[in-house]
Amino acid sequence: MPTMIEPKLIAGNANQPLATSIARRMSMHRGMEVGLCDARVERFNDGEIFVEVFENVRGEDMFIVQPTSNPANDNLMELLIIADALRRSSAARITAVIPYFGYARQDRRSKARTPITAKLVSNMIVEAGIERVLTLDLHATQIQGFFDIPVDNLYASPIYALDAMHNFRGKMGDVMVVSPDVGGVARARDLAQRIGAPLSIVDKRRGKPGEVAEMTVIGDVKGKVCVIVDDIVDTAKHALQSRRGADGKRRKGSAFLYHTRCAVRPRGGSRLQIRHEKPCDHRYDSSVRGCKKLQEYPHCANRTDVCAGNPEHLEWHIGFIAV
Repeated sequence: MPTMIEPKLIAGNANQPLATSIARRMSMHRGMEVGLCDARVERFNDGEIFVEVFENVRGEDMFIVQPTSNPANDNLMELLIIADALRRSSAARITAVIPYFGYARQDRRSKARTPITAKLVSNMIVEAGIERVLTLDLHATQIQGFFDIPVDNLYASPIYALDAMHNFRGKMGDVMVVSPDVGGVARARDLAQRIGAPLSIVDKRRGKPGEVAEMTVIGDVKGKVCVIVDDIVDTAKHALQSRRGADGKRRKGSAFLYHTRCAVRPRGGSRLQIRHEKPCDHRYDSSVRGCKKLQEYPHCANRTDVCAGNPEHLEWHIGFIAV
């Protein structure tokens, strides 16, 4: 009878608290202590990344917990170098756990002489020796086809549905799920089917990345409780604009935003008021204090200590934002 290989976890610097939380949850389910593989990931003075694994990983089933969030380039290089170190150490299999898949928004050529960077990143991951990718709510599901290895794209909609049915209990008849763009229709439709709500779509035309030049709401959302479903919150500007009709006037009713990842830049942070279940080292607290436009309520199942080490990009962070 073949011996079962227990998985081993190793993490880069992108989100150590997330990796520690995964190890703790694995320990609970397996009834045995599961810790992170002893390694060091550091930088030389010129910014080069150096990785050294202190444990024997020969023949082991290795899982690298390394989201490629801000700074995307550094975290991506850490992932590739860790994978190369494990491959050269004769690991049996290498799986990359990437909750935030960087460069996912560059999945097609929107204009002439532009790259498809998501495909480039997928090629780099495969060439580094990674044999499987585990990610969460890819910005575009076709990115799975960029890989020549298995990709497990997990969805957050089941958790969204449970949270929506709890928070909107007694007024589910007034709830309408809104997709903030055409590309997110499948994600919004899945949630709408789970909670039995109608679907509305915001058709937008971008002038440049992060800026919306024109917007049209498809569907009557007047007086509805709108639940906007998105995968990435970048500037938070679109979350506010999605409540407005084609004439630019604010619609009556209320709107809430569910998002998987928060990639808020400083100008977006000024639109957010973050309210956590317990104190969290959030670097935008000082800049957003007193802002009343958006309020964020993390899902009750989300532990803020998982996100504390990566305040700009909260992997597995399910936001509940009143607009």
